[in-house]
Amino acid sequence: MSTTGWNRIIIEKPFGRDSNSSQRLSNHLAKLFEENQIYRIDHYLGKEMVQNLMSLRFANLIFSTVWNCKNISSVHITFKETLGVDGRGGYFDQYGIIRDVMQNHLLQMLTLIAMEKPLSTDPEDIRDEKVKVLRSMPSLSLDDVVLGQYIGATEDRYKSDSFYEKDDDRGDYGQLQMGYRDDKTVPNDSLTPTFCVARCRINNERWEGVPFVLRCGEFSLLSSLIAVDSQSINSISSKGKALNERKTEIRIQFREVSGDIFDKQCRRNELVIRVQPEEAIYIKMMTKAPGISFHLEETELDLTYKNRYKDVILPDAYERLILDVFIGSQMHFVRTDELNEAWRIFTPLLEEIEKKKIVPLPYNRGSRGPRQADHFCLANDFKFYGKYRWKPPSIANN
Repeated sequence: MSTTGWNRIIIEKPFGRDSNSSQRLSNHLAKLFEENQIYRIDHYLGKEMVQNLMSLRFANLIFSTVWNCKNISSVHITFKETLGVDGRGGYFDQYGIIRDVMQNHLLQMLTLIAMEKPLSTDPEDIRDEKVKVLRSMPSLSLDDVVLGQYIGATEDRYKSDSFYEKDDDRGDYGQLQMGYRDDKTVPNDSLTPTFCVARCRINNERWEGVPFVLRCGEFSLLSSLIAVDSQSINSISSKGKALNERKTEIRIQFREVSGDIFDKQCRRNELVIRVQPEEAIYIKMMTKAPGISFHLEETELDLTYKNRYKDVILPDAYERLILDVFIGSQMHFVRTDELNEAWRIFTPLLEEIEKKKIVPLPYNRGSRGPRQADHFCLANDFKFYGKYRWKPPSIANN
């Protein structure tokens, strides 16, 4: 190592597989490097919309005043993946969807949504607030999750509307026959979840009673609960294997308006941050339908980046993060105490799953995932109004 310049080490996940292994790795690194030399990369912290969360929250009064349990009913963070394991089972089967995605990517987004305003934009002030959020979260147990594993689609189920939505781009039947255990790189008795939806709680004054639902899975549609809007956004909060589309989003659903005077026409407002693809921020809100009558309709205030910033090329997440390493900024990297708290939250759940040999619920490859996950989200204060699709405005005649 250099004795005259600077030394920085970049570490890519996984940062261990539980609290003990992570702590051993951190202890070993601490013998060789100072904390300000260690750069643990979670590449989601380098994504444009994730980096935009702080400015969205703390630079806009309209959001800062309603960002609490009195106004927000639930928060859903979704990660969807179209690919199955498809020959990559060697790594995935050892770690599973919770370690691969939920304990890091989704939890990092949760901390940025939930943290208090930092003293400044200094990296340590920001990371201090993220750690406070994690310390306020109880560890998860089996009662807090629904687990699934995708299976090959049968021809009858492929043709059945009970497993697939008519508007879903589910792919060719021949591509959907192989289940997770059918992959040659996966043990034929594997119990590794490829899908998980988890309810997290934050025990502080701001978020008391508000469920934060993290949802992720491989090769399922995950479309049954979320409205389809003008961006064709149709999921709650998930990362998973073998889903119908590649998408990551944060969906914040607000409470109903008190003292309704519009004959129950009002729906809950939603703030949606589309992380990928086609970055966007939009608010679903109620407005008067154009015309003579006084009917309400759901519409959006929409900032879609590809429309607003047509000539702007967004840098890749790793480009941003590697540049941060060179300039010495640790704002978007995971600190040791932050990592310890993340594993504290998930390790009891992971140990319980493995000790009890929990069998994941089967869901068809290319389907929308286990039905039990849909009911789980509804039970955690998510209100679904049916599919929504924007229609060109017309004069209301009645």
